[in-house]
Amino acid sequence: MNEMKYYENKLYREGYSYIAGTDEAGRGPMAGPLVAAAVILPQDVEIIGIDDSKKLTAKKREELYWIIKDKAIEVQVTFIDVETVDRLNVYQASKKAMTECIKKMHQVDYILTDAMPLNINIPFLDIIKGDSKSVSIAAASIIAKVERDNYMIELDKQYPQYGFKNHKGYVTKEHLEAIKKYGVLDIHRRSFAPVQNCLHEQCKFNFE
Repeated sequence: MNEMKYYENKLYREGYSYIAGTDEAGRGPMAGPLVAAAVILPQDVEIIGIDDSKKLTAKKREELYWIIKDKAIEVQVTFIDVETVDRLNVYQASKKAMTECIKKMHQVDYILTDAMPLNINIPFLDIIKGDSKSVSIAAASIIAKVERDNYMIELDKQYPQYGFKNHKGYVTKEHLEAIKKYGVLDIHRRSFAPVQNCLHEQCKFNFE
């Protein structure tokens, strides 16, 4: 845990008080929104087991999600819809989502990001693999991942034939077979190659 607080402790010693970690979930899926979170934790917080969300089980993420929400000074979440992801690209959409999270915060004097430079008038440090090196970024990664997964689970109730509760919109065999059988939905990202390929095949079929 001390290693995960290296950057935060260094910044506390430099006089910063409200350090926001920010991260996103959902760059890779071909369906569903991109979600970012920003979290400010108290200086003396201890959250056992916190880590990069990708290294944790769904059950552990859910458990930590509620601990983080309870212990954090502030948590903000931003959803970026599919149309915006397609228009901006996933990198720029991630930057937009993180920036919007920070702008919602009531008090922040330093930002730690997972390898994402931000165009914002607040000091920041973009850390490569930051979700494994900073407790604040790890907390944000967990919040974003759980928020997005829960959104996709709810979406599965509307479109059960697509299996969203299983793959969360990522490119899997099950998902590819579903869009080939049932077609492309509004919540599929048109800028992603598998979706484009499916639309192309549908167009060919319609003209033949």
